[in-house]
Amino acid sequence: MLIGEYTHVLDEKKRVSLPAKFRKELGRKIVITHGLDNCLFVYPMKSWEKVSEKLGALSMGKSETRGFNRFMLAGAVEAEVDNIGRILIPDFLKEFASLNGKVVFAGIHDRVEIWNEARWTQYKARVEKDADRLAEQLGSIGVI
Repeated sequence: MLIGEYTHVLDEKKRVSLPAKFRKELGRKIVITHGLDNCLFVYPMKSWEKVSEKLGALSMGKSETRGFNRFMLAGAVEAEVDNIGRILIPDFLKEFASLNGKVVFAGIHDRVEIWNEARWTQYKARVEKDADRLAEQLGSIGVI
């Protein structure tokens, strides 16, 4: 399971080291795609195959489905993790997530999210203020 929060720095060649805690579970070949809330989603190949199968099974008749599939699938790239644990983030994804300087890796169960550090800090503060209400809502449907 991918959990935890780590801050790393993009180098001048747009590479970033994956946190050591994530490397084994992610493997040597990963998929990076547009994420929600202007972050990037990083999936190990096995998890990505499950996600893409679910997306591919959705009806093409609905414009929302087509749009979301385009967002996730057309924006996805396969990437290799180099021998020292670095990945190269393509420019269009780096621009989408406003990545520069420090980035935050957040482990979210079956994926890792990559965030602009300032955006992550703002997002996390907003969610932390609302955590009790969110817990109540999740409790009402049996999650917590």
